[in-house]
Amino acid sequence: MINVVGIGPGSLDMMTLQAIKAIEDSEVIVGYKTYIDLIMPLIKEKEIVSNGMRQEIERCKQAIEIAKTGKTVAVVSSGDAGVYGMAGLVLGLASEQGLSDMKIEIIPGVTASTAAASILGSPLMHDFCHISLSDLLTPKDLIDKRTELAAQADFVICFYNPRSKGRESYLKEAFELIMKHKSGDTVVGIVKNAGRDNMQRTLTTLSKIDYSIVDMTSIVIVGNKSTFIANDLMMTPRGYEI
Repeated sequence: MINVVGIGPGSLDMMTLQAIKAIEDSEVIVGYKTYIDLIMPLIKEKEIVSNGMRQEIERCKQAIEIAKTGKTVAVVSSGDAGVYGMAGLVLGLASEQGLSDMKIEIIPGVTASTAAASILGSPLMHDFCHISLSDLLTPKDLIDKRTELAAQADFVICFYNPRSKGRESYLKEAFELIMKHKSGDTVVGIVKNAGRDNMQRTLTTLSKIDYSIVDMTSIVIVGNKSTFIANDLMMTPRGYEI
C-alpha cells in the first residue's frame, strides 16, 4: 500500500490528522530530504528513503517497488500531494505498470497558497488560480499565456516558484503582462516561509513590489480589481452584498 501524503507547508501544526495517522501507519517514508526533515519528529525509527531535487521519478519508482514487497509506504509531498505534488506521478507510474490491485491513497494537505492566504488575511474569497513560474516542466510561452489570460479574466492569482537565481526576471515579466489588464494599484501579498520558521509577510502593489524580497520559498498572491487592504490585511470581497 502507498499513502501519498500532503504534509502541509512545513509546520506540524498545519498537518491534518489524516496525514499524521498515515505517516504513523506507514513502515517506510519516501520523500525529498527537506520534507523528510520537516516531519522527522513523526518518523522516529521508521525506514527512510530520500534524495534530492529533480529526482521525483526515482523516488516514486522506489516507493512502488517497496510497496510490492508488502510494506506500507508513505510518499510525502509538501503542501497538498495533489497540488504540484507526488500524487499524479505515483498514480501514473502505477498505471503504467498495470498495478490495478495496489492500494494507493491520496492524503490531502494544506497547500502553500491557502497557508499564505491565512497569513495575509482573506485574499482568496473569490475565484482564483494557481500558476507556477517554473519552466522546468512547462514552456515559458505557455506560462505567459496563462498569466495574461488569468489577469484578463480578473482572477486572483497565486504564483508558486515565483523567483530563483536562474529565473530572476520571470515574476517581473509576469507582472508586466498582468498590468495590461490590472491597475498598478492592484494589491499584492507576499509570504515567505509560510507555516515555517522565519515567516515573513509583505503587502504591496503591482507597481511598487520589491522583487528582491521574493524567492523560491515565497508565495505571491495578486488580488483582483476588488481586493483591498484594511487593518493591515489583504481582503477580496466575496460579493455577499449582491
